[in-house]
Amino acid sequence: MLFAIAIALLIAQSLSAALIWRAQHERHVGALVNSAAFRLLGPPLYGGEAGERGGMRRDRGPEAREGGPPGAPGFRHRPPPPDDGYRLPRPLRVRVDNASPEQPGDRRIAAAEKNLTEVLENQGVAVSQVVVLERDPHQDNVIAEWWEQQRHRFAAFSNGDPPPRLVIASFKRPDGTWLSARVLTPADERQLLISLLWQTVLLYLVLVGAVALILRRIAQPLKALTRRVEAFARDRSVDGQLVPGGPEDIRRLIEAHNAMEGRIAGLLDEKDVMLGAIGHDLKTPLAALRVRIEAVEDDAERGRMAKVIEDINRSLDDILSLARVGRPSDPLEMTELSALVADVADEFEDMGEDVTLGDTARIVLPVRATWLRRAMRNLVSNALRYGQRARVSLAREGNQAVLRVEDDGPGIPEGEIARMMEPFTRLEASRNTATGGTGLGLTLARAIADQHGGSLVLANRVEAGRIAGLVATLRLPVT
Repeated sequence: MLFAIAIALLIAQSLSAALIWRAQHERHVGALVNSAAFRLLGPPLYGGEAGERGGMRRDRGPEAREGGPPGAPGFRHRPPPPDDGYRLPRPLRVRVDNASPEQPGDRRIAAAEKNLTEVLENQGVAVSQVVVLERDPHQDNVIAEWWEQQRHRFAAFSNGDPPPRLVIASFKRPDGTWLSARVLTPADERQLLISLLWQTVLLYLVLVGAVALILRRIAQPLKALTRRVEAFARDRSVDGQLVPGGPEDIRRLIEAHNAMEGRIAGLLDEKDVMLGAIGHDLKTPLAALRVRIEAVEDDAERGRMAKVIEDINRSLDDILSLARVGRPSDPLEMTELSALVADVADEFEDMGEDVTLGDTARIVLPVRATWLRRAMRNLVSNALRYGQRARVSLAREGNQAVLRVEDDGPGIPEGEIARMMEPFTRLEASRNTATGGTGLGLTLARAIADQHGGSLVLANRVEAGRIAGLVATLRLPVT
């Protein structure tokens, strides 16, 4: 938000500066044209061929006595008065030359040329060509000597401003000569740009600084609330309540979160108490039934009854595990995954199951080993139940540890893969545990992966254009 405000302020200030500079430039060009036109249309001419033929007119007035050409009788050097701008002596203001005054290094002012042409034509002056250019006073052979003599006097009242610029306005007369007027003009446009630059810097310091303080007051409590929500969603083990802060709306949001968090924690505690009671109240009668069936004389009937009790115990364990996976009690421990995967594979091999351990990479992660072991067992059991054999591998891909369990079964229809992650969902519609279990194995494995910040993905393995089995991929982040 702060960056967006800074960019918007920069754009607005740039547009404002462009408009102000354009208005100032037009005003400056207008004043320049008026001054040049006034001098070009005035009667006294100096220099060039007119001076050589005796056409130079010596004004005997006070201004001429004080401002004649350098070296002329009665000429006295004096600094241009600050309240009268940068004034040239009268003999240096207007000249008649045989050629255009333009020389290499000059900068033409097109806007002033256009305006000056209109002014001269409105005054009935026939012009064929108009030139308005800007030149360094040091480079002008007409005023260079006078400029060197007066330069230090200009600096005395310049107040640190840049030196003035020399503007020459000239037009070609019908006889082929050029009538030129010289005007010293202050570099106010450059000063305007500097002023606008400082204005922009000041606006940035004030406005962006104020906005930064406001956003900081809003962002800090929001950041604290975000960290609190992340911690609560991760393990729900945060203590105390978040202290409200910031503006009124943010404070109300934090208070509402505290109330919601307390309510959720209370519901979770009630759930744990209820699950503990269910586990105790159901497993005790099941244990008693297990003892009583020993009195049944029919071996076949006794075996079927024991099998039912075992299925009920297994289903109850799965349900309780799924309910508690979001709130584990055991801490994270640094565990070597390759050793954990090998232990699970050895367990199934010891039971005579067809489990093959493939390539494994040495990866050490902070995990809850008991829960992760349960997830691996569920994936391998699922592969053995539907695919007769299981192949297990562990690899590191980027910043993830990837565990893959492959089988050679019929796979899962593409439209049913996502649904198979839901609780109590089985491809086989019956509730016969011999053909598919309780439908909680994949759901529990996915919940355990989510608990560790990872994911579980099922995908059909396709070979030669047909489904050759199923691949269960469990990914865990490597920190």
